Amino acid sequence: MSTEDKPARNANIFDVARLAGVSHQTVSRVLNNLPNVRPATRARVEQAISQLRYSPSPAARALVPRRTRTIGLVTPGVSDYGPTSIAMHFTVAARTARYSVDTVSALDADANGIRWVIESLLRQRVDAIVIIVVDSEVLEFIRGLELTIPLVAVAAGPKRGPHVVSIDQYRGARSAVRHLAELGHTRIHHLAGPATAPDAIERVRGWRDELAAQRLDVPDLLQGDWTAASGYELGHAMQLEPGIAAFASNDQMAIGLLAALRERDLRVPDDISVVGFDDVPEAPFLFPPLTTIRQDFAALGALIMQKVLVAVEEPDSATEDTPLSTKLIVRASSAAPQ
Repeated sequence: MSTEDKPARNANIFDVARLAGVSHQTVSRVLNNLPNVRPATRARVEQAISQLRYSPSPAARALVPRRTRTIGLVTPGVSDYGPTSIAMHFTVAARTARYSVDTVSALDADANGIRWVIESLLRQRVDAIVIIVVDSEVLEFIRGLELTIPLVAVAAGPKRGPHVVSIDQYRGARSAVRHLAELGHTRIHHLAGPATAPDAIERVRGWRDELAAQRLDVPDLLQGDWTAASGYELGHAMQLEPGIAAFASNDQMAIGLLAALRERDLRVPDDISVVGFDDVPEAPFLFPPLTTIRQDFAALGALIMQKVLVAVEEPDSATEDTPLSTKLIVRASSAAPQ
């Protein structure tokens, strides 16, 4: 039989994948009408199928990815508002995408504790791991990991990457300080979060840089630990000065600060303006209602899930994202100095 007489080879699933520029697993997901394929990708696959006149065989249909459709979520062993909100909204986004979430609390938030948790999740054959990072040492540790499954880190910081997502803590802090400076405050203190927490580090960096941009002196840093108790203690130790204002690194510390200022017979905002960070549900109902920086945790949860889906389905197309923006919420705790 001559070459001309040989029947043309039928296209297979790998031919379709090659023409569409995707993996054969993605082609299989389109063929089986499974979710979590981006519309543009699905259109490319369908066009390739049509162009090659591909008719899937039962064997090709069997190439559905053998996955558990489970994501391991590593949360810190604390009940702070930020990490708790991130975990909740990510779980909602995962369930919408028909994934289950196996949540593990890392009671020891250092590198060794995280290593143990990751190893336990790998034994459970999860499809991907998401880590809410609350310690800068852990962030550096996971950057050096080489795993057989995707790992997405939720972590603030100037270093970005295709598998790192965050809310822009730095610019959020700058907007808080800018608001106080534009009101006329010339002495803006900062009640910082834990010294090793990436969010706290970025908020300190934003505070310093905005003070420099406003040509204001940088007071000594007041180190807290996210708790209302630490804000209360720092509020009693703070020296009252003309034009004073305070930017607390989270709303919990701001709540403690407000209590301390009341005990000192200082009026907010007449004697001192206060700005928090997070916009906890109680913020509008404090006395006075708290000016704060709002974080969109629902958008962050959806972005984390999007990162996971891209990493699992189309790892070569992962891109670096800009951190999500924050929003200044002005309430009665900040005003021009008297």
